[in-house]
Amino acid sequence: MPAYAIFIRESVTDQAELDVYSTMVPAAAALHKYTPIAAYGASEAWEGEPSLGVVILRFDDMDAARAWYYSPEYQAALEHRLKGATYRVVLTDGIG
Repeated sequence: MPAYAIFIRESVTDQAELDVYSTMVPAAAALHKYTPIAAYGASEAWEGEPSLGVVILRFDDMDAARAWYYSPEYQAALEHRLKGATYRVVLTDGIG
């Protein structure tokens, strides 16, 4: 069953750290299969606070998503995302 990682950017605290993060993410992506579904396009809040951006990644299953997130390559990048911005991140099962 597919799984989706949903990243919701709530605030930016250090753009330079986010820039470093964005240069490191491709190394983690090269080792793990996923499909970007949405990435910082236009969005509107129907309920709750508006976001500064949303990213949705589709993985083959929950285990594949966890393997990517907890990989050494992504964990190295994650350090910079955490310094650069506040996000809510959710992993959820898809349908099918």
